[in-house]
Amino acid sequence: MTNVFDDPRITAVGLLYEVHAGLSARFAAQLEEHDLSVVEFEVITRLARSPGNQLRMTDLAAQTSLSTSGVTRVVDRMERDGLLTRRACPNDRRSSYAVVTASGMQRLDETLPGHLRIIEQWFTGQLDPEALAALLDGLRRVRDAVHPGATAGSTDQDMAAADDSDPA
Repeated sequence: MTNVFDDPRITAVGLLYEVHAGLSARFAAQLEEHDLSVVEFEVITRLARSPGNQLRMTDLAAQTSLSTSGVTRVVDRMERDGLLTRRACPNDRRSSYAVVTASGMQRLDETLPGHLRIIEQWFTGQLDPEALAALLDGLRRVRDAVHPGATAGSTDQDMAAADDSDPA
Protein backbone atom coordinates (compact mmCIF):
# COMPACT_ATOMS: atom_id res chain seq x y z
CA MET A 1 0.00 0.00 0.00
CA THR A 2 1.31 3.43 -0.97
CA ASN A 3 1.87 5.98 1.78
CA VAL A 4 0.16 9.22 0.72
CA PHE A 5 2.81 11.20 2.58
CA ASP A 6 5.50 9.93 0.20
CA ASP A 7 3.87 12.06 -2.52
CA PRO A 8 6.56 14.33 -4.06
CA ARG A 9 4.11 17.26 -3.99
CA ILE A 10 3.94 17.08 -0.20
CA THR A 11 7.72 16.70 -0.04
CA ALA A 12 8.23 19.77 -2.29
CA VAL A 13 6.00 22.01 -0.21
CA GLY A 14 7.43 20.66 3.05
CA LEU A 15 10.97 21.38 1.89
CA LEU A 16 9.93 24.87 0.76
CA TYR A 17 8.48 25.59 4.22
CA GLU A 18 11.56 24.23 5.97
CA VAL A 19 13.94 26.29 3.80
CA HIS A 20 11.83 29.41 4.31
CA ALA A 21 11.74 28.94 8.09
CA GLY A 22 15.48 28.36 8.31
CA LEU A 23 16.40 31.35 6.16
CA SER A 24 13.80 33.59 7.82
CA ALA A 25 15.26 32.95 11.27
CA ARG A 26 18.75 33.82 10.06
CA PHE A 27 17.54 36.93 8.24
CA ALA A 28 15.49 38.17 11.21
CA ALA A 29 18.47 37.98 13.57
CA GLN A 30 20.74 39.81 11.13
CA LEU A 31 18.15 42.50 10.34
CA GLU A 32 17.52 43.09 14.04
CA GLU A 33 21.17 44.13 14.34
CA HIS A 34 20.31 46.98 11.96
CA ASP A 35 17.05 47.90 13.67
CA LEU A 36 14.90 46.63 10.80
CA SER A 37 12.09 44.12 10.84
CA VAL A 38 11.78 41.56 8.05
CA VAL A 39 8.80 43.48 6.65
CA GLU A 40 10.64 46.81 6.77
CA PHE A 41 13.60 45.26 4.96
CA GLU A 42 11.29 43.81 2.31
CA VAL A 43 9.62 47.19 1.80
CA ILE A 44 12.84 49.19 1.58
CA THR A 45 14.47 46.60 -0.72
CA ARG A 46 11.50 46.52 -3.08
CA LEU A 47 11.51 50.30 -3.26
CA ALA A 48 15.28 50.48 -3.79
CA ARG A 49 14.99 47.97 -6.66
CA SER A 50 12.23 49.97 -8.37
CA PRO A 51 12.62 52.85 -10.82
CA GLY A 52 13.30 56.08 -8.94
CA ASN A 53 13.48 54.09 -5.66
CA GLN A 54 9.71 54.39 -5.41
CA LEU A 55 6.44 52.53 -5.91
CA ARG A 56 2.80 53.47 -5.72
CA MET A 57 1.44 52.33 -2.38
CA THR A 58 -0.98 49.97 -4.17
CA ASP A 59 1.89 48.40 -6.13
CA LEU A 60 3.92 48.04 -2.94
CA ALA A 61 1.00 46.19 -1.36
CA ALA A 62 0.71 43.96 -4.44
CA GLN A 63 4.43 43.12 -4.28
CA THR A 64 4.41 42.23 -0.60
CA SER A 65 2.36 40.00 1.63
CA LEU A 66 0.77 43.10 3.16
CA SER A 67 -2.71 44.50 2.70
CA THR A 68 -3.05 48.12 1.61
CA SER A 69 -3.74 49.12 5.22
CA GLY A 70 -0.75 47.05 6.36
CA VAL A 71 1.49 48.83 3.86
CA THR A 72 0.16 52.17 5.10
CA ARG A 73 1.06 51.28 8.70
CA VAL A 74 4.57 50.10 7.76
CA VAL A 75 5.21 53.14 5.57
CA ASP A 76 3.91 55.44 8.34
CA ARG A 77 6.36 53.88 10.80
CA MET A 78 9.26 53.98 8.35
CA GLU A 79 8.43 57.58 7.43
CA ARG A 80 8.56 58.52 11.13
CA ASP A 81 11.99 56.84 11.29
CA GLY A 82 13.16 58.87 8.27
CA LEU A 83 13.67 55.82 6.03
CA LEU A 84 10.87 56.61 3.58
CA THR A 85 8.79 59.53 2.47
CA ARG A 86 5.57 59.84 0.53
CA ARG A 87 5.18 61.66 -2.76
CA ALA A 88 1.86 62.53 -4.36
CA CYS A 89 1.09 60.86 -7.66
CA PRO A 90 1.01 63.72 -10.20
CA ASN A 91 -1.95 62.41 -12.21
CA ASP A 92 -4.02 60.63 -9.58
CA ARG A 93 -4.89 62.40 -6.35
CA ARG A 94 -6.00 59.07 -4.85
CA SER A 95 -2.53 57.55 -5.17
CA SER A 96 0.79 58.27 -3.57
CA TYR A 97 4.27 56.88 -3.86
CA ALA A 98 6.46 55.50 -1.11
CA VAL A 99 10.02 56.70 -1.76
CA VAL A 100 13.27 55.65 -0.09
CA THR A 101 15.11 58.56 1.53
CA ALA A 102 18.88 59.01 1.63
CA SER A 103 18.77 57.78 5.22
CA GLY A 104 16.82 54.71 4.10
CA MET A 105 19.36 53.96 1.37
CA GLN A 106 22.17 54.32 3.92
CA ARG A 107 20.45 51.84 6.27
CA LEU A 108 20.00 49.45 3.37
CA ASP A 109 23.66 49.85 2.36
CA GLU A 110 24.69 49.00 5.94
CA THR A 111 22.37 45.98 6.11
CA LEU A 112 22.90 44.46 2.69
CA PRO A 113 26.43 43.00 3.06
CA GLY A 114 25.41 40.79 5.99
CA HIS A 115 22.17 39.86 4.23
CA LEU A 116 24.09 38.82 1.12
CA ARG A 117 26.52 36.75 3.21
CA ILE A 118 23.58 34.80 4.66
CA ILE A 119 22.08 34.28 1.20
CA GLU A 120 25.41 33.04 -0.17
CA GLN A 121 26.23 30.82 2.81
CA TRP A 122 22.84 29.23 3.37
CA PHE A 123 21.06 29.43 0.00
CA THR A 124 22.69 30.24 -3.34
CA GLY A 125 26.10 28.92 -2.27
CA GLN A 126 24.53 25.50 -1.75
CA LEU A 127 23.75 25.23 -5.48
CA ASP A 128 25.89 25.02 -8.60
CA PRO A 129 25.16 27.66 -11.28
CA GLU A 130 22.92 25.36 -13.34
CA ALA A 131 20.88 24.29 -10.32
CA LEU A 132 20.50 27.93 -9.23
CA ALA A 133 19.35 28.99 -12.72
CA ALA A 134 16.79 26.14 -12.79
CA LEU A 135 15.58 27.01 -9.29
CA LEU A 136 15.18 30.70 -10.18
CA ASP A 137 13.24 29.80 -13.31
CA GLY A 138 10.96 27.46 -11.40
CA LEU A 139 10.40 29.91 -8.55
CA ARG A 140 9.50 32.70 -11.00
CA ARG A 141 6.96 30.48 -12.75
CA VAL A 142 5.34 29.46 -9.48
CA ARG A 143 5.45 33.04 -8.14
CA ASP A 144 3.79 34.39 -11.30
CA ALA A 145 1.04 31.78 -11.00
CA VAL A 146 0.28 32.25 -7.31
CA HIS A 147 1.10 35.96 -6.95
CA PRO A 148 0.65 37.67 -10.32
CA GLY A 149 0.95 41.18 -8.83
CA ALA A 150 4.39 40.49 -7.37
CA THR A 151 6.16 42.72 -9.87
CA ALA A 152 3.54 45.48 -10.16
CA GLY A 153 5.12 48.87 -10.76
CA SER A 154 8.63 47.49 -10.88
CA THR A 155 9.57 48.70 -14.36
CA ASP A 156 9.86 52.14 -15.90
CA GLN A 157 6.96 51.22 -18.22
CA ASP A 158 4.76 50.37 -15.22
CA MET A 159 5.66 53.71 -13.62
CA ALA A 160 4.80 55.64 -16.80
CA ALA A 161 1.47 53.81 -17.10
CA ALA A 162 0.66 54.63 -13.45
CA ASP A 163 1.52 58.30 -13.97
CA ASP A 164 -0.63 58.44 -17.11
CA SER A 165 -3.63 56.77 -15.51
CA ASP A 166 -6.84 58.73 -15.56
CA PRO A 167 -8.26 59.42 -12.07
CA ALA A 168 -11.76 58.33 -13.12
